[in-house]
Amino acid sequence: MNKFTFAIIPLLVIVIPGCNSIFLPKSVTTENSNISASQQDDRFSKEFVPQWAKSAIWYQIFPERFRNGDVTNDPQLIDAKGADPAEPAKTWELHPWGSDWYKLQEYETTNGEPELWKHLLRRRYGGDLQGVIDQLPYLQDLGINAIYLNPIFDSPSLHKYDAVSYHHVSPNFGPDPIGDRKLIDQENPLDPDSWVWTSADELALKLIADAHKMGIKIIFDGVFNHMGVNSFAFKNLMQHQEKSPFKDWFIVHSFDDKEAGTTFDYEGWFGVKSLPEFKEDENGLVQGPKDYVFAATERWMNPKGKGAEYGIDGWRLDVAFCIAHQFWKDWRVHVKSLNPDAYLTAEIVDTPDNVKPYMQGDEFDGEMNYNFAFAASEFFFNPENIAITATEFDQKLAELRTLYPAGVAYTVQNLFGSHDSNRIGSHIVNRGIGNFRDWAQYFNLSQAGNNRDYNVRKPNEQEINLQKLFVTLQMTYVGAPMIYYGDEVGMWGGNDPDSRKPMIWSDINYQDEITNPDGSHRAPDKVSANLELREHYKKMITLRNSHPALSVGDYQTLVTDDKNGILAFQRQFEDETIWVIINNSGEAQTVNISSLSFSKARNLTTLDNVIANNGYMTIAVQPKSGAVFKVK
Repeated sequence: MNKFTFAIIPLLVIVIPGCNSIFLPKSVTTENSNISASQQDDRFSKEFVPQWAKSAIWYQIFPERFRNGDVTNDPQLIDAKGADPAEPAKTWELHPWGSDWYKLQEYETTNGEPELWKHLLRRRYGGDLQGVIDQLPYLQDLGINAIYLNPIFDSPSLHKYDAVSYHHVSPNFGPDPIGDRKLIDQENPLDPDSWVWTSADELALKLIADAHKMGIKIIFDGVFNHMGVNSFAFKNLMQHQEKSPFKDWFIVHSFDDKEAGTTFDYEGWFGVKSLPEFKEDENGLVQGPKDYVFAATERWMNPKGKGAEYGIDGWRLDVAFCIAHQFWKDWRVHVKSLNPDAYLTAEIVDTPDNVKPYMQGDEFDGEMNYNFAFAASEFFFNPENIAITATEFDQKLAELRTLYPAGVAYTVQNLFGSHDSNRIGSHIVNRGIGNFRDWAQYFNLSQAGNNRDYNVRKPNEQEINLQKLFVTLQMTYVGAPMIYYGDEVGMWGGNDPDSRKPMIWSDINYQDEITNPDGSHRAPDKVSANLELREHYKKMITLRNSHPALSVGDYQTLVTDDKNGILAFQRQFEDETIWVIINNSGEAQTVNISSLSFSKARNLTTLDNVIANNGYMTIAVQPKSGAVFKVK
């Protein structure tokens, strides 16, 4: 969502707003726990969501910062023309992947600009699609089976939310940038029959095919509210003014007219002129951009007319709340006609009640579930004075589970950090600076460039343990977990742009981070992959992938103990029953669970067994940790 950084540029934030014992009742039941397999199938058949999305383990990739797989396509200064900042750089180089994040390189100091955000926006590290392809085995080993790619379409910026087109992949993400641009220049963008397949486009199809062979789904980021000033449509409009075939595509306030004394002016998305906004009526996008979006949608979902199996598996829709509902209703019909099993997820950072209308079966199948992140932050990470209790956390989760029609709660993307927020590790380091749920205020507070008190250091071991606790819940709870690239190896950073650092790989040498945003120095932070944290992610992902109850099973709260910070719940599917016990307190806890129906519980991480004794199972849980048991 957010394309820029720091207060100097208008902030693009939308507000749509010893051991203790715990005893459970002697009978613990789960709603729907006794229904048959055929009844389960019947229940699922009445849902409108794609069933595969319930079992997805999402991994979000910011392509320019993930992996440089092909150094021959590295961007040049000319490739950034039209991206912010608008002022041309005096000197420019590809930025060293392993450099100290806040340290300005010699080429940057030569530019002589005091504003850090300009330097950070100009940086390119060379990440590309070949890098994603090369690292598919890494993702497969982690247990990932679904990828959400931030925009890959042609664009001059690092983030690519300022699209030149929707029907071509950025040439610098492919093997032949110069040749691709020559091909693109030969086509008529208004005529899909003239659209060519560039080498970058073909590489995107290879990525899709290779991912599918590994059982990994892929969705693209659709940014259909606005384009960039370099877009074919807007450049034509600028040149030909009222005579342009694109004159009705954008919100134009005035044209160049010497007699009337007016100059060309238009609406930029939330006032940002580099992002000219599409015109809308009561039905959403007007006909011109609507037709183009529909054609581009078909191109990537049914490439070359070969069938849905060769195309992407769905879309993530940027700032979906900025486009009228009717457009999404029409577009969903189009998407589902191309692939009935496609997954559509929306970015709607808003209160649950305002999100609800989008999830009624005629628009989206899920959302980037920021409300889940807000609730988790309030329970796990907020200081005591603003933290919520286990009971309040359980109530907030229940509200989100019951908010939507059947199935939706299982397909929402349960995330924490993203490209539009500080990373989970840095969130924990800075817990207490504000409340994540207060999106606009927290957005500023979590940017090191806007908040001098924001701590940019590396998370310590205790803070990493809190991240592990969250991951235990994330991988066992209702909804599809989503990992932001690098969180699994302990990457840290404040809100945009710091959440967009280059990925940490074990085969790259990294300088220690010693530089602060103001140029001063701090104690060195060693930059390396936290393999122990990655192992925790992998272990919890393996549990989820191995036990259907954790992805598609019914949910039942077993206990909330506010005094001792305990939340325990049950996931049940067919003949499999899983207990999850979260200890959010700073002390070890012992939970005594009534066990009339079960005789044994097996810890799925330690493989220890707990045997029922006198009608109870006594389960010990360490401080700030979780335990997962399969009961029989």
